[in-house]
Amino acid sequence: MDVLAQLFIALSALLTIILLAVMAQRLLGVRFGALRTFVAALAAFALAQPVLTPILAAFKVPADGRLPDAGALGVLLLLVMAMVLIPMVLLVLAEALVPPGSVPGPVELLRSVRGRLSRARRYSQITRIAVKHGLGPYLRGRGERLDDRPGKVRLARSLRLALDEGGVTFVKLGQVLSTRRDLLPPEFVEELGRLQDKVAPAPWTQIEPVLTEELGGPVEEVFAAVERTPLAAASIGQVHAARLPGGEDVVVKVRRPGIEAAVGKDLDIVRRLAATLESRTRWGRSLGLRDLAEGFAAAIREELDFRVEAANMAAVTTAAGTTGAGTTGAGATGARTTSAGTTAAGAAGSAGDGPAGGVRYPAPVPVLCTERVLVMRRLSGRPVTEAPPEDGPRLARDLLACLLRQILVDGVFHADPHPGNLMLLDDGTLGLLDFGSVGRLDAAVRSALQRFLLAMNRQDPLAVTDALLEVVPRPEDIDEAALERALGQFMARHLGPGMDSVQMFTDLFRIVTAYGLSIPPEVAAVFRALATLEGTLVRLSPGFDLIGEARAFAGRHLAERAEPAAIRETVTQELAALLPMLRRLPRRVERIASAAEHGRLALNVRLLADERDRRYLTGLLHQVLLTALGATAGVMAVLLLGTGGGPQIMTGVSLFHLIGYNLLMISAILVLRVLAPIFRRHRKFED
Repeated sequence: MDVLAQLFIALSALLTIILLAVMAQRLLGVRFGALRTFVAALAAFALAQPVLTPILAAFKVPADGRLPDAGALGVLLLLVMAMVLIPMVLLVLAEALVPPGSVPGPVELLRSVRGRLSRARRYSQITRIAVKHGLGPYLRGRGERLDDRPGKVRLARSLRLALDEGGVTFVKLGQVLSTRRDLLPPEFVEELGRLQDKVAPAPWTQIEPVLTEELGGPVEEVFAAVERTPLAAASIGQVHAARLPGGEDVVVKVRRPGIEAAVGKDLDIVRRLAATLESRTRWGRSLGLRDLAEGFAAAIREELDFRVEAANMAAVTTAAGTTGAGTTGAGATGARTTSAGTTAAGAAGSAGDGPAGGVRYPAPVPVLCTERVLVMRRLSGRPVTEAPPEDGPRLARDLLACLLRQILVDGVFHADPHPGNLMLLDDGTLGLLDFGSVGRLDAAVRSALQRFLLAMNRQDPLAVTDALLEVVPRPEDIDEAALERALGQFMARHLGPGMDSVQMFTDLFRIVTAYGLSIPPEVAAVFRALATLEGTLVRLSPGFDLIGEARAFAGRHLAERAEPAAIRETVTQELAALLPMLRRLPRRVERIASAAEHGRLALNVRLLADERDRRYLTGLLHQVLLTALGATAGVMAVLLLGTGGGPQIMTGVSLFHLIGYNLLMISAILVLRVLAPIFRRHRKFED
C-alpha cells in the first residue's frame, strides 16, 4: 500500500472520529471538554469492529453483502446508531464516575506533586514543632481536658511557643486569637498576647531593588533621603524613615521579598489543619475553626497588598470628613511598628471625644503607594501599652467612640482594632494604624444597626427583634415571639449594671444561630471588630465598662439625631422623596375610582414573568418529554422483538425485529440524553 493510500485511510479515520465526537455531543445536549470528547470518539472507533461484527453476524448478512433495500437501510441505520451510541455511553459514564476536574491534567498533576512535596516538608516541620512543645495529642483530638488553671497556663504557653516558632503566618494567627476573649479562656488570651511579630530586618541590598522596581526609578531620585537602617522590622514588611524632595518626613513600608510564597503555603496549611481539627475534635467544632481560618486567610491576603491598605486609609479618612495634616516625627526612637511592619505615620483627622483630638488616622502618599511599597507621612509616638494608667479610661473611650462612629455613621470602619494597631502619639492622642482590613456598610444596614443599638440602650426586646431582623435576612418561618423572649433574656443577662461583657458577643451569636438567622459577611465583620475591640479596651483600661460606654454613645447619638438641625434635615430628605409620589397620588386614585365606577377595574397577574423561571420550566418539560419518548421507544422495541412473523428481511430476521433493534438504539440514545445533564447538574451542586 503506497503512502498516498495510507494517508487517505488515516484522514478518513480522523474525519470519522471527529464526526462521531460531534454527533455524540450534539445528541447528548451537554458541552464536554474537547479532549474528553475526542478520546471517547477514538475509543468508539477502536471498538467499532469488535462491537459491530457480532451484530452483522446476528443478521447473517450474505457473503456478497447484498441485502434487500429495506434491510440494507435498516441495518445501516442500526450500525450508525451503534457507532454513535458507543461514545455517548463512554461520555455519560465518564461524567458520572470521573467528573471534569477530578483528574488533573499533566501540567496540573506535576504542579500538584510539587505542591504536595513542598507541603509535606512544611507539615513535617510544623508537626515537629507541635510535638516538641507537647501539642501532638491535641492535634489528633486526644489531648486531655484541662479544668485547672495551672494546666491551662502550661498548655497556653506551649501553644504560644509553637506559634512563635512556626513563623509569620502562625504568629499572626496567635495575635488574632489573643483578642478573641469571646472564644478562648483568659489564660490563652493572656499568653497569646505576648506574641511579638519582630524579626531580623532584611538587608538594604534586598530592599533597594524592590523600591527601585515598584517606584519606577532609583531611590535617590524619588526621595531626598532614605535611612538604610529600618526603624522597625516585622515578618511581612519593614519600615524605613525617608524625606520627600519637598522636605516632608515620611516612612516607607516595604514588603519583604518572597514573603508571598511562604505565606501562601502556610495559609493553605492553616485551612487544612482547621478543617481537620473541626471534623475530628469537639473544641474545633465549637470554635468554628474552618470559618475562622477562611476569614484569617482573607485578611492576610489583603495585608500583603499595600494598595489595599492605602485605599482603606483614604476611604476611612474621607468618610470621617478629615484631611491630612502631617506632622514631623522625632526620630527613629519614637517610631511604633504594627504587626505588619507599619510605622505609626500619617496625617489624620480626629474622631471621638478625647480632649487632645481623639483618634488620628494615617495618611498615605498615593503616588508612591504600590503593591509592595506604602509611603506615609510620619508621626511619632510609642506603644499604646506604655500609656500611663490614668490615661487608660480616656483612651478607651476615645477608641470606642471612634469605632462606633465609623460603623454607625461613616459606614467605613477599621475591622481589626487590636493593640498592635494602636499607638499613643506624642500629643496624647491615639493613632489607629494598619488599615489592611476594613469593613464597609451601606446606608440601610447602618440605619438598622443604629436602631438595634438604640433599642438595646432602651432594653426594648420588641424593637431589638425588629432591628435585628432588618440587619439579617429574614427567614420564611421564624418564631418571632420566641426570638423576642431570647433577646430579652440576653439583655437582662448582659446589660445590667456591673455585668461583664466577655460572653456577650458569644451569646448573641448563639441566639442568631439557634433561630436560623444568617448574618451577612459585612455585619459579621462588625461583630468581629467589636469583639476584638472589647479585648483591646480591657488592655487599655482594665475594668472598662464597654456596655455602659456604648449605651452612653447611643444616648449621645440619639441626642444628636434629636437636635433641630438633624430633624430638619431628616424631614427635608423624607419630603423630597415623598413629594413626587404625593403629586401623582390624586391622579392615580381618580383613575382607579373611574375604572371601578365603569366596571373596567381588572387585576393583571403574569405567571412565569421571569425568564429564568420560563427556562427552568421549559428544560423540565423537555426532560420529561425525552424520558417518556425513550421509555415508549424501549417498550415498543421489546414488543416488536418478541413478536413473531412479519416480512422476512433476511434469514431469521423479520422487519419487526429490525425495527425493534433500531427502536432499542433510539431508546438508549434518548435515555443517555436525559442522564447526561443530570450528572452535570449534580456535579455543579456538589461544587
